[in-house]
Amino acid sequence: MKRYNRLRNLREDADMTQAQVGALLNISQRSYAHFEAGTRSIPIEILVALADLYKVNLDYLVERTDNKEMLPRK
Repeated sequence: MKRYNRLRNLREDADMTQAQVGALLNISQRSYAHFEAGTRSIPIEILVALADLYKVNLDYLVERTDNKEMLPRK
């Protein structure tokens, strides 16, 4: 699986711990750490919540683009 360095960078830029992000997502710190490390797949609901939390688009979050801008909702 892919390691998500961008998740870690966004979390650190927001001055948050893994435990704090986990609490916002209603998951444990350990579960969140697995997502960041790429040892577990990230459910789409969690990806969407993370994109909303960091105000970035999903493609940026999963390192498919370097464009952070969220697309407008229709």
